[in-house]
Amino acid sequence: MLRKGENGSNAVELFLSKNVSLEGKMTFEGMARLDGKFDGDVLSGDVLRIGETAVINAEIRVVTLIVNGEVNGNVSATAKMEIHSSGKVYGNIDTPALVIEEGGLFEGTCRMSKGVEVAPEKVTPTREIQAYPK
Repeated sequence: MLRKGENGSNAVELFLSKNVSLEGKMTFEGMARLDGKFDGDVLSGDVLRIGETAVINAEIRVVTLIVNGEVNGNVSATAKMEIHSSGKVYGNIDTPALVIEEGGLFEGTCRMSKGVEVAPEKVTPTREIQAYPK
């Protein structure tokens, strides 16, 4: 697991390798990358990357979804969804912005509406305030 760098870059917070298979409900903060197999539900207020070797059978609700592998299930992405040339999506999509590269596959229906409210708000960490004597 990697953390955000000092410069605030979007480092991967969660990584599921290609040799791992999980089942259940996944929630996370930050960027996640799945390269293995996952069955269940995914819910996040952040970015989810589906790697080329991934097979995901899930209902997905995130802010941004980037697909390079296979997704079977309905997707709600509140900001944007990308299906790259190696990506395959079988299910319904609800997102305000959809990009499908040449070679990408999408079978289902798509509803493009602004302001889809399906993913939770991003949790903002509290900052410590230091008081200095006058």
